[in-house]
Amino acid sequence: MDIFEKCGEMSGRARDARAAGFYPYYRSLSSAQDPTVLCDGRELVMLGSNNYLGLANHPEVKEAATVALAMYGTGAAGSRLLNGTLDLHVELEARLAAFTRREAALTFPTGFQVNLGVLSSLLGRRDVAVLDCLDHACIIDGCRLGFGRSVKFRHNDMDDLAQKLEAVPEGRGVIVVVDGVFSMEGDVAPLDEIVRLVRRAGARLMVDDAHGLGVFGDSGRGTPEHFGVEADVDLLMGTFSKSLATVGGFVAGRADVIDHIRHTARSAIFSAAAPPASVAAALKALDLVEREPERRKQLWENARYLERQLTGMGFDTGDSASPVIPVVVGADQDVYRAVIRLQELGVFANPVVSPAVPVGRAMIRTSTMATHTREHLDRALEAMRTVGRELGLISG
Repeated sequence: MDIFEKCGEMSGRARDARAAGFYPYYRSLSSAQDPTVLCDGRELVMLGSNNYLGLANHPEVKEAATVALAMYGTGAAGSRLLNGTLDLHVELEARLAAFTRREAALTFPTGFQVNLGVLSSLLGRRDVAVLDCLDHACIIDGCRLGFGRSVKFRHNDMDDLAQKLEAVPEGRGVIVVVDGVFSMEGDVAPLDEIVRLVRRAGARLMVDDAHGLGVFGDSGRGTPEHFGVEADVDLLMGTFSKSLATVGGFVAGRADVIDHIRHTARSAIFSAAAPPASVAAALKALDLVEREPERRKQLWENARYLERQLTGMGFDTGDSASPVIPVVVGADQDVYRAVIRLQELGVFANPVVSPAVPVGRAMIRTSTMATHTREHLDRALEAMRTVGRELGLISG
């Protein structure tokens, strides 16, 4: 059998979708990730970005990146372990540790690499990772790379989590890993209840707060702050590609644990360090998260308005409790049609289909930014209303 034989099916599906005019991926933008973007020469209201606080095009963030580029060049030219550590990396890790109220932090070139490196370096042959069945792909892959065993519990089902923890044989190391905010559905892990079960089982808890950092909590420290359980979360993972306006990621926790990860996480020690411009941008974005809490307030006002209006029209927005607001459509092909039709009507939104969500529950993923105006949101809502009527998702 030719190893490339399997590629024909996926390539054929993509080719057919392109031919039919319903291919919704790899759409090229020619502008910054602002509330409106340029796509194929047209201005679209952006409802598909993770730029929650609107900092990706902030002048201070761009200036910080520009200064770092001039001073350090375009890349670190090596791994952190050897020659790639800059004083900027050290400064950012100290700032992240202080911000998250942890002993230490370690940065990675991407958020995906954080979970790959952390989980594979922690899971030995006698260890067990207990995962929410809707955890992000990088959590799943990180566990696959480790030597331990993975067990999944039903999404946000605390009874099932309790049963899975009770079923772990004695003498095993156990870590529960959950998303703080689930990136497709927009719902939130009940960390207060999870902490209670984790502590009762003598396990450890890691929270991937990629979509919660900068968004949740009075100070923007994420879902652990929101639930008042920061001291009970053993490892906190975050990314720079959402609220912090650039690319990269980090893990924060106890100093000895972070030191172990620093020397054993293959996705860090065998990767080039994050480029200096990205590190400087993250530092400046962190300044703005702390300095301008009004951005978080405006983000939540926008999110609540969008969710309230969509629900009022009759759309199924699931259990969203964040600025990520899904619109459940059903069939994958209908989502593709809806997303392309929205683009025709001046709105950029994202298609989410199986296996990212269960079969038959494909959805349009929308998300708000602090920098959206009411006019932006109303334009998007009118387009959503049109598409919802055309697809029979709403009647009003």
